[in-house]
Amino acid sequence: MEITEIRVFPKQGQDKKLQAYVTVTFDNKFVVRNIKVIQGASGLFIAMPSRKAKANCPACSFKNEVGSKFCNLCGKGLPLHKDEQHPADPKTDHRDVAHPITQEFRDYLQSKILEAYNQEKAKGPQAYSDHEMGE
Repeated sequence: MEITEIRVFPKQGQDKKLQAYVTVTFDNKFVVRNIKVIQGASGLFIAMPSRKAKANCPACSFKNEVGSKFCNLCGKGLPLHKDEQHPADPKTDHRDVAHPITQEFRDYLQSKILEAYNQEKAKGPQAYSDHEMGE
C-alpha cells in the first residue's frame, strides 16, 4: 500500500496540543480523514480518527455516549459503568475508526505525516489560513 497524497490542515486556536488535521490517500483509492497531529510531552505524534464509545440504555436500548447521565431518547437515568466508578481513562472513551495493524506501518505513516506537517508549517500561516479545517 502506497501513500499517494497527504493533505495537512494546520489548526489555530485555543487548543495548544492539537496542531493539525491530516487527510491521507492510499493508492489513489482509499482516504482516511481526521488524523490528528498532537503536541505531546515528548514531541509530535499522530492520533487516528476516532469516535466516542456508546452504551445502550437499559430502558429503551438507545445508544448513548459513554459517560452520559441520562438517555437522549427516553430521558431515564443511566447507570454508572464499571469504568466510570473510578477515575476515567480518556483513552477508553473513544474508539479508533481506522488504525494501522502493525507498529512498522504506524511508524511509517507517522513519519510521512509529520514530514508533510513540518513542510506545511514551514510555509507559514499565510499559506493555510484559507484552508483551515473546521471541527
